[in-house]
Amino acid sequence: MPLLDPTSWQDGPTLTGGTAPVVEPATGHPLATVRLAAPADVAEAAVRARAAQQEWARATHVERAAVLRRAGDLFAAHADELREWLVRESGSIPGKADFELHVAAQECHEAAALASRPAGQVLPSEAPRLSFTRRVPAGVVGVVAPFNAPLILSIRSVAPALALGNAVLLKPDLRTAVCGGLALAAVFAEAGLPAGLLQVLPGGADTGAAVVADPLVRVVSFTGSTASGRAVGELGGRHLKRMHLELGGNSALVVLRDADVEAAVAQASWGSFFHQGQICMTAGRHLVHASLYDEYVERLAATAEALAVGDPYREQVHLGPLIDRTQLDRVHGLVEASTGQGAKLVAGGTHRDLFYRPTVLAGVEDDTPAYAEEVFGPVAPVRSFSTEDEAVALASQGPYGLSLGIVTRDAARGLELAGRIPTGIAHVNDQTVNDEAVAPFGGVGASGTGVRFGGEANLDAFTELRWTTLRSAPAGHPF
Repeated sequence: MPLLDPTSWQDGPTLTGGTAPVVEPATGHPLATVRLAAPADVAEAAVRARAAQQEWARATHVERAAVLRRAGDLFAAHADELREWLVRESGSIPGKADFELHVAAQECHEAAALASRPAGQVLPSEAPRLSFTRRVPAGVVGVVAPFNAPLILSIRSVAPALALGNAVLLKPDLRTAVCGGLALAAVFAEAGLPAGLLQVLPGGADTGAAVVADPLVRVVSFTGSTASGRAVGELGGRHLKRMHLELGGNSALVVLRDADVEAAVAQASWGSFFHQGQICMTAGRHLVHASLYDEYVERLAATAEALAVGDPYREQVHLGPLIDRTQLDRVHGLVEASTGQGAKLVAGGTHRDLFYRPTVLAGVEDDTPAYAEEVFGPVAPVRSFSTEDEAVALASQGPYGLSLGIVTRDAARGLELAGRIPTGIAHVNDQTVNDEAVAPFGGVGASGTGVRFGGEANLDAFTELRWTTLRSAPAGHPF
């Protein structure tokens, strides 16, 4: 039986924000209709979530882990159905959809292991008492997720939050309400998650703001642009919420003098053009040693020209569509502004509908728009450097600090260089786009508030650390 039933998404009295179509970006055709959550719906959902969470927190770690393991298995069992939704709703090529499904299953299985992690520590004390810390669930967690990797960027917060005894209000991007929201709800329902613990609230920015501001929501996990993150962080600060912000990036790929150019270009093309460049970790700045620069630009442009762009559901392609017209206009506007300021268009720079050709820009400078800003499209600006000190200075420029790639034949040298560049993630002899459920993930500067997801970081993200003491008899005090 199918996991997802589009006819059921319009049923139910709990969401009062009207309806919206689920649109396939490759064709512009509607795939289904979903109900929307109005801001007023959030408060009711939070009350239901809090009631369900109190009982869920009392469940044994074995019970919680079993649900998470079943959910992980269901992502594999329903892979064909979920892959089609990811391809059609988010514009993913099938390989990218398979990657999301793999990571989603991995996130659930790793989260299941979190449920049985040691809950605290015994502390020394000056007094005659037992003194210890204990991790307790935060309560209700708000998750606001974006469109670009909708399944991964929802499940990486939803799964550990649930495993650690919390309830979740999930506000997916409206453009991927199915892959980033309703699909998760269906998987966890089939896995046996008790009702009320995961509530999906598709809606606009006002619905997201209501999730952040609701007094029953204690922790907010937000993934999105830096501009949106600033507004969300400010709102959360006013309400004294614990905010986990994973934001934008303009990551550098540094190609050192001793690098194999062919191997470097293979890394670079994936880093810039994977999922049409709509990845926060995308290689947005290619910094190449001057001795390799001309060959690198030529090879990267040839690779870009050879990539097929089209409908990933009906054709075998390397790149699918950008998510919508707004994103297309932004990408193309930055490319045109860059060439208008003197950058050389070596490949791409054209589009048909939402299908944007992979683009290579040479001769970029500090103020070239497509180099200085996060493009979030398949655009590779290339700039040369002469010394490693210059490479470090260039890679360290700008407000972002998410991911970094360094390509070199001397791995130890690459590792030393990575230590000089401020960034939350660094890869030597790999490009900038990587993700694993066991690895900590997060950026510095305008890329977010540091490592907030993955592995042990999930314990800090979704629990409170409580200090508790125990005496055998009441303590005596001076008055």
